[in-house]
Amino acid sequence: MNASTEAAGLTRPARLATGYVVMLALAAALIVLVLWYGGKLEAPSHAAAGAVATRPTEPSPILPQVLLALVAVIALGRILGLALAKLDQPPVIGEVLAGILLGPSLIGAENSAMILPATVAPYLGVLAQLGVILYMFVIGLELNAGQLASRAHATVAISHASIVLPFLLGTLLALWLYPRLSHAGVSFTSFAMFLGVSMAVTAFPILARILSDRGMTRTELGTIALACAAADDITAWCLLAFVVGIVNASIAGAALTLGLAAVYVAVVFFVVRPFAIIYLGPRSPPSASEASTAVAEPSPGLVVGVLLAVLVSALTTEVIGIHAIFGAFLLGAVIPHDAPIARVFLEKLGPMAVTLLLPAFFAYTGMRTEIGLVTGVEAWLMVVLIIAVATLGKFGGTYAAARFAGLDRKMSAGLGTLMNTRGLMELIVLNIGLDLGVISPKLFAMLVLMALVTTIATTPVLKRLYPEPIPS
Repeated sequence: MNASTEAAGLTRPARLATGYVVMLALAAALIVLVLWYGGKLEAPSHAAAGAVATRPTEPSPILPQVLLALVAVIALGRILGLALAKLDQPPVIGEVLAGILLGPSLIGAENSAMILPATVAPYLGVLAQLGVILYMFVIGLELNAGQLASRAHATVAISHASIVLPFLLGTLLALWLYPRLSHAGVSFTSFAMFLGVSMAVTAFPILARILSDRGMTRTELGTIALACAAADDITAWCLLAFVVGIVNASIAGAALTLGLAAVYVAVVFFVVRPFAIIYLGPRSPPSASEASTAVAEPSPGLVVGVLLAVLVSALTTEVIGIHAIFGAFLLGAVIPHDAPIARVFLEKLGPMAVTLLLPAFFAYTGMRTEIGLVTGVEAWLMVVLIIAVATLGKFGGTYAAARFAGLDRKMSAGLGTLMNTRGLMELIVLNIGLDLGVISPKLFAMLVLMALVTTIATTPVLKRLYPEPIPS
């Protein structure tokens, strides 16, 4: 304490308190002075100002509606998932059912509008697509390309066989359904080919969730199933693009989509993949001492770079006309699955995509599903026939090709069961068909039921074939 301070009788805390009070007093006095002087000023009229932005009289309550929709579908999906677990169903089935239950099918249009109003659909749709994109990137990261290489010949044969037979059976089924469920504004060719695509598709994300829940993602069966489903859906999307081209009377545009898709896949695997291997991995499996420590955090720049690459890849395939999710999956597939950054994304990005964003898609689809349109004995017989044809085509085609490729009966049956899984991808295809007017809302509801039944049947059959998760 110096002499002047001692003379004033002030300690250091007292000086700080005094300075603080003086600062507030001066600031308050200046603010009052500014407000007093400003009150005398006159601003120009609104018309003269010109640049003044208008504001809506009533702010739109979109954000609360979106949050309410997410809370409802996530909470109900969790409750249904826990209940269905006793029936050997994966949690994703509960999420799918939650979206449909919250739609107009069971609780009615008025009650559904309280939770999922029509105004929220575009925003929910954007969240849904983002969630699927990030989830497919995570699935791609889990793909073991080294294990897949030894089965490449079987993958191509099985995936194509699992498309040809159900596609053929779907076009044959169209001969009976077209006069009953379509109208003169839709050509038989468009109707039959779209129905064939809907029979041929496999729900890649849900298949991956089933394998993950069963601890089979990195097993030989899981690896082959993921690869077959990826090839299956890429081919199915190309077929869908071709069908859309026919509907829009632009076969040349459909052929261009196929060509661009092939070029992009080649670029990803022959240009991007070597770059990813050099700069991101691969890494040898961690030792026992390393396994006990946390995974090293990648640099922020690397994380941003990978996320940007995911978005660019998704954007590229979306522009091409396949779908954004396959661009995300392709990029994940070329990143070494044992690289440190892959493990970090799997641990941190995966749970957020699964629990927060993916349920938004099921809520969005539930808004468009009206199962109440399926009434009468004939309509339900159509549903049964659709389910039977879809199962026969997908399971039968996969099983026959797997046996021909040299797989044993048990693995062939397991692969056929997994490839018969529909759901997420089927719902995407059906939404496109409904938007194009190729299928009616009634047929849309029937095909949604088919997707649910074939997906629900997957886990019990798979569990009977493999009572315990097989070692990787």
